[in-house]
Amino acid sequence: MRRLWRRSLSTRVVVSTLVLSALVIGFTGWALLRDVADGLADSRREVAVAEARSGFAYAQGQLDSAVDTEAAPQSESLTQMVDSLTVARGTTRTYELVLQGPLSGERSPGPVRSSSGVSIASLPPGLVETVSSGDGTYWQFSDLSLSDANDREAAVVVGRQLRAPGTGDTYALYYLFSMQDQQANLTLMRNALLLGGLAMVLMVGGVAGLVSRQVLDPVRMARRIAERFAGGNLEQRMHVSGEDDIARLSTSFNQMAASLQQQIRRLEDLSRLQQRFVSDVSHELRTPLTTVRMASELLYDSRGDFDPQTARSAELLKVEIDRFESLLSDLLDLSRFDAGAAQLELEPLDLAEVARRCVDHPLLERAGIAVQLQGVDARVPVMADPRRIDRIVRNLLANAAKYSQSSSILITVAQNEDTTSLSVRDYGVGLDEDEHLRVFDRFWRADPARVQGGTGLGLSIAREDALLHGGTLSVWGRPGEGAEFTLTLPQQVAAEIVEVPR
Repeated sequence: MRRLWRRSLSTRVVVSTLVLSALVIGFTGWALLRDVADGLADSRREVAVAEARSGFAYAQGQLDSAVDTEAAPQSESLTQMVDSLTVARGTTRTYELVLQGPLSGERSPGPVRSSSGVSIASLPPGLVETVSSGDGTYWQFSDLSLSDANDREAAVVVGRQLRAPGTGDTYALYYLFSMQDQQANLTLMRNALLLGGLAMVLMVGGVAGLVSRQVLDPVRMARRIAERFAGGNLEQRMHVSGEDDIARLSTSFNQMAASLQQQIRRLEDLSRLQQRFVSDVSHELRTPLTTVRMASELLYDSRGDFDPQTARSAELLKVEIDRFESLLSDLLDLSRFDAGAAQLELEPLDLAEVARRCVDHPLLERAGIAVQLQGVDARVPVMADPRRIDRIVRNLLANAAKYSQSSSILITVAQNEDTTSLSVRDYGVGLDEDEHLRVFDRFWRADPARVQGGTGLGLSIAREDALLHGGTLSVWGRPGEGAEFTLTLPQQVAAEIVEVPR
C-alpha cells in the first residue's frame, strides 16, 4: 500500500478526495443533526410545558373545589384527581404523572401517587428541590423509565406546586413527557444522513477517479513514450485529440520529441564522423610513424658520432616519437570504446598476484617510491581481461609516480562474496573538490606545469576498461593528504556491485 501511495498519483487523488469529502460531509451531517436534535427537543419542550400548564390549572381547580379536610377523604380526592388527569384529558395520553405531598414545612417528602409506578427518587433531584422550594413552573430533560420495562428513555419533566385551600397543604405535581417519538425521528434521520453521506462519499470518490483518469491517462501515455524514447525508439509520438490543455500538452510534447530526435541524430552523425576521423587518422598515421620511428632510432643509435647539440636533438626526437606513438595507441583505444567495439578476453585472474608484481615496477623504482602491500596473502580470484587489468594498474602506478610527489604508496586488495577491489593509495599532494570531478576527463591535468611526458588519457582509458568489465574506478583525495584510486570489479562480469569490499 505504501508503494502504491508513492507511485500512483491517481490513488493519492482518490484517497485524498474520499478523506476530505468524508470529513466535510461528516461535519455537515453532524451540524445538521445537532440542529435538528435541538429543534425537536425545543419543540417537544414547548408543547410539554404548555400541556403541563393546562394540567396544573386543571389540577388546581380540582383542589379548589375539594373542601374535604379529613385525611382519608382528601387522599381519595387526590387519587381521583390523578386518575382524572391521566384518563380524562385528551384522546391519547402522552405523559405520566407523579404527585408528591402533602409537603410539610420542613420540605420532607410525603406520600407519592404515580400513574405508572414512577418513584420520586427517579426524578431529577435538582428539579425536585427547585419545585419543592419555589412557586413557578419548572422543567428539565432527563432519562427515565416510564413503563414497566427497565429501559430508560429521554423525557421532559415539568413540575409545579399545588395548594389545597381547605387545609393549606402544598403538593408537588410532575408531568413526565416521553421523547421516544423524537428520538425515533432523530435515529431515522441519523441513519438517513449516514447512508446518504456514505453514498455521496462513494460517488465523489468515483467522480474523482474518473476525472483523475481523464487527466492522468495522457500523462501516463507521455511517460511510456518518454521511456521508449529514452530506450532509442525516437519515432514515438503522442496521439493528439481535441484542442484542450491536454491536446496542447501533447502537441508540445511531440514538438519537443521531434526536436530532440533531430538533435540526437545530429549528435550521432557528428560522433560517428569524429570516431571515423580519429580511427582513420590513427590508422593513416601508422605508416609514416613507423618510418619516422625507424629514422629516429637510426639517428639515436648514431648519436655518439654527432656533436652535442645534434645528439641531444636525436634523443629528444626519440622521446617525443615514443610519446606520440603512445598517444596514437590511446586514441585508437578510445575510438574503440566510443564505437562500442572494445572486446574482453576473459581469463581467471588473481588480483593479489597483480598487486605483488607492482613492487618491482620500473616507474616506482625510478621515482624512488616504496610499495606497501595489504591483503595479498591469499588468492583474490576474478574473471577479467588480464591485459586491460594490467593497463589499469599501470596507469594508476604511473599517475602516482609522476604526480603524487609521495615517497610511498599502499596497494590494498580486498574481496567479499560478489566483488573484488584493488586500491592504490599515495600520501602526496592530493586532490581538491574540483579535481575530483575532472580527474577522469580526457587530456585534463591538475597542473599543466607538472607534465612529465604523459598523454592525459591514462585515467580515462583506465575508467573505460573498468566500465567494460562492469566495474568502477573511483577516486578519493584531500589536499596535502594524498589520493586513493579504487578499482572495483564483480567476480562475474556484468554482475551488480552491491558493496565495495574493504
